[in-house]
Amino acid sequence: MLVAAAVCPCPPLLVPEVAVGAAPELDAARAACADAVGLLAAARPDRLYVVGPAPEGGVFPAGSAGTFAGFGVDLAVRLGESPTEDGPATGGAPADVRPLPSALAVGAWLLGRAGRAAAPIEGLGVDEGAEPDVCSGIGRELAASAPRVALLVMGDGSACRTVKAPGYLDERAVGFDAQAARALGTADVAALLALDPDLAHELKAAGRAPWQVLAGAAEGAGLEGRLLFEDAPYGVGYFVATWS
Repeated sequence: MLVAAAVCPCPPLLVPEVAVGAAPELDAARAACADAVGLLAAARPDRLYVVGPAPEGGVFPAGSAGTFAGFGVDLAVRLGESPTEDGPATGGAPADVRPLPSALAVGAWLLGRAGRAAAPIEGLGVDEGAEPDVCSGIGRELAASAPRVALLVMGDGSACRTVKAPGYLDERAVGFDAQAARALGTADVAALLALDPDLAHELKAAGRAPWQVLAGAAEGAGLEGRLLFEDAPYGVGYFVATWS
């Protein structure tokens, strides 16, 4: 059963080493993410899943590693500990494990800042084109995997809020992001599932599918939501929320 969730944006710029001189611009977002991720440990989950958009989707087991080398920074992160480890983490990963996609790498970085969680951790990449019913079904499976489940859900809103945004300006972006922010801030499962996947694709909103996984996981859980942060730096909608 889902007992807690943290929703965070997933730009690599959240990592100060990647942002370099622009790092202070996202200090408020980082602080909100730290607060949200702290809730997950306090919930004492039996399992923790990091869910985020990924081109090919799929499972990323504990011990999976990622890097920000593609963004010009020699910084590696790791998703929990490999189940085969007997000692401290070394920063490596089993040879047969795929590298973490960037969204899950940012999630692993956030968890690393918060301190290693006691619960087993697993990553789940969600195809950005997955239909709402598929996403919600995945969420229900995650929620049923243990008596106490927590999710760290990574994803951005529209990337079309200004003319300098990655997707240029689209007048529909403000309304889409407002709908998403309301749903995330009130733990409104139905409103999240109502987000249009075609519109989300056109607005380059990478968070739509992971948010709908969260919606499926939260069905019947009676969680309350709280929106900790909402802004659109660089023309991209960023939201931080907690469900508990």
